[in-house]
Amino acid sequence: MVLGARRVGTEARARYAEDTEKAKRLPELLEAARRAEEELTRARRSGADVTELHRLGVAYDAALTDAMRAAYARQRVLVGPRGYEDRIYRRRRLARPEVKEATEAAERLLTLRERHRLHGIPRVPRSPVAA
Repeated sequence: MVLGARRVGTEARARYAEDTEKAKRLPELLEAARRAEEELTRARRSGADVTELHRLGVAYDAALTDAMRAAYARQRVLVGPRGYEDRIYRRRRLARPEVKEATEAAERLLTLRERHRLHGIPRVPRSPVAA
């Protein structure tokens, strides 16, 4: 046994495997978010009705959410399986340049999603309920 080596628990390995799968999908999820944004922009420019803009805005929000979750999964994968259990190890790994880049990318997606939620999804007026 190597000095300083530590076994990683079953739960940490399982979470790491899940995050690895999510992180692999990041490029396709970013592309899906880009397409959803383009579709929303096209609809705005063409003067689509508020219901359609709302539907496209919600779809863009869902695409951003999926991409953001995959970006954070990529960050956790770069930290490694030991980071799920050992907070000191995690903090040290978070300081590495490649992990910092992954964190910044995930936080940019989070900010973009929050800005979109605040200002980008048009509200649909309520319709009166028939009595």
